[in-house]
Amino acid sequence: MTNDTTQTTDAAAADDRTASTDDADQTDGPRHGDDRVAPGSLPGGEGRPLSDVTVIELGHIIAGPFCSMVLADLGAEVIKVESPDHGDAVRDSSPIGNSSFNYVNRNKLGVTLDLKSDAGIAAFHELVREADVLVENFGAGTADRLGVGYDDLSAVNDALVYCSIKGFNPGPYESFPALDPVAEALSGVMSVTGHPDQPPVRSGTSLSDMAASLYAAVTVLGAIRQRETTGEGQHITVPLFESTVALMGYWLAYTQAYDDVPGPMGASHPGWAPYDVFRSADDEWVFVGPSSERAWQRFCDALDLDLADDERFATLADRLDNREVLHDRVAATCAEFEATELVSRLQAADVPVAPVNDTEDVSRDAHLRATEALAEVRATEGAGDRVETPRFPGRSTGFDRVASSDPPALGEDTEAVLAALGYEPEAIDRLREDGVI
Repeated sequence: MTNDTTQTTDAAAADDRTASTDDADQTDGPRHGDDRVAPGSLPGGEGRPLSDVTVIELGHIIAGPFCSMVLADLGAEVIKVESPDHGDAVRDSSPIGNSSFNYVNRNKLGVTLDLKSDAGIAAFHELVREADVLVENFGAGTADRLGVGYDDLSAVNDALVYCSIKGFNPGPYESFPALDPVAEALSGVMSVTGHPDQPPVRSGTSLSDMAASLYAAVTVLGAIRQRETTGEGQHITVPLFESTVALMGYWLAYTQAYDDVPGPMGASHPGWAPYDVFRSADDEWVFVGPSSERAWQRFCDALDLDLADDERFATLADRLDNREVLHDRVAATCAEFEATELVSRLQAADVPVAPVNDTEDVSRDAHLRATEALAEVRATEGAGDRVETPRFPGRSTGFDRVASSDPPALGEDTEAVLAALGYEPEAIDRLREDGVI
């Protein structure tokens, strides 16, 4: 989606916008409306790995919010701080942008603060004093200009783990704006995505944003662990570009080892055949990929193909040498079956196969229903009041998954959070009258 940015969201879309944070408390059940409560008093974080960790999020769009959402899913209390004027840029943007907000901002508390005002900065510093982690994905230099950079905040709390998600690590590119597709293009991902003789294409999701977010969350966990020994905070920088390059690692190694540059692959793979999507009799697409000699034999048996004894396809090397002929034969055979039968036959034969699902198919998927992989949250825009988004996919024998709470309305938890910091009602009213919250 074109809105999915990280550092660049700031640099390109809202360079000097007020930052924001969310206190995302984990709950055993959804929090809606009047059920939202002050930080530290929500059930559900207890017993989870990060139940004693408070995270401030100065995030927007995808990268910063996705990182802090992962930390919230592990039990952290996340406080999302936004500008009282407009909040996160995707709150009321396009349907796709708004949908991304509903997904990546679950399990958080919402606070508004004007960080360009003295009173707003003072309140923010009170939050920082009580926090363990801060996550931001402003454009290069913006956090420092707002007075919320690492040097500013480490002076307030020297144990703070400060995580910056940027377009690039410090170096020649560090000041460049960096949308998700910029990282995909520079990293080589676009060069291997799409089809030969067609223009390069980006992935259909925010690949670079989410890759950087996950690397950021892992690095934050490492910094928290190190702080247990040193007692000191630190500044982490995680870039979109380098994070996406990391996803291309084996292709970089391949090019250097074999002096060959891979091109667009479609759904195929240069090291396997058959390995592609094929159209069924009922005009559906199905991925098929027998990935061993035994699987190839089972594939042929399951579809009554006489190819296993054909010397042109006897080994993987033979199948690669005759890839086009093989593809045509497999395509013709797959076209004789409806998708459900094709998938059923190959699954029964223990051959890797899958229908190519769209998002509606995914939302109805029987396995996801059985594993309770999706959870409802409030929809801030759109046709319905509730939407389903993916829950944290990992499971542990040591702690339960957190049920998704609603993404906060703009400033929904401001008064509760300020009260927990010791602000009297009169002081909170004064901040509201002055436009600070």
